[in-house]
Amino acid sequence: MRLRNAVLAATSAIALVLAVPVSANAADGEFRYKYGSDFTGALIDPKGGTCVDLPEATEAEPAFAPSNQTRSTATVFRDLGCAGDTYFVLRPGGRAGDRLLVRSVVFS
Repeated sequence: MRLRNAVLAATSAIALVLAVPVSANAADGEFRYKYGSDFTGALIDPKGGTCVDLPEATEAEPAFAPSNQTRSTATVFRDLGCAGDTYFVLRPGGRAGDRLLVRSVVFS
């Protein structure tokens, strides 16, 4: 009887672990932005809770016009490293105009 209960408990625990989604820490979808004169960049399924510096954004030339097509809230920052007190929050599906300059983003 004890062996059967132990096997049942172990099987249930394995089923529970397998039922948890693998991408729980990902912001499923795309985060798009513009940079340069006429280029578009994107982060696809970015990791949540971690600051991401936009690859094409530099100190001299930031990215602009962010569009959050993920399932998570995106907080965009004017500075690299998600630093500084200049930031803007984009809800899922939200977008901003060309005047919003960004260099980094974090998803929650």
